[in-house]
Amino acid sequence: MALLINAKCINCDMCVPECPNEAIYMGKKIYQIDPAKCTECVGHYDTPTCVSVCPIDCIKPDPAHKESLDELAQKYVALTTD
Repeated sequence: MALLINAKCINCDMCVPECPNEAIYMGKKIYQIDPAKCTECVGHYDTPTCVSVCPIDCIKPDPAHKESLDELAQKYVALTTD
C-alpha cells in the first residue's frame, strides 16, 4: 500500500530528498505522498526511506491505498519504464 503523511508532520524536509519516485510534495499545510507514485521504495530499497528518516514517525501505511508487494513491484516497473 502507499504511504501517508499524517497531521503530526512538522515539515522538517527530511523525507522529500529520500523518495526515489518523487512521490512526496508540499501540500497546503504539510507534506503529502502521491499514492500513484509511492511504491514504499519497492524496487529501490528494502524499506521505505522516508519512514526511516522521519524524526517524529508520522508516515504510516495509507488504508485507502492497499497494495500487495506484487502490485507495488508492478507499479515500480510502470514508473521506471517508458
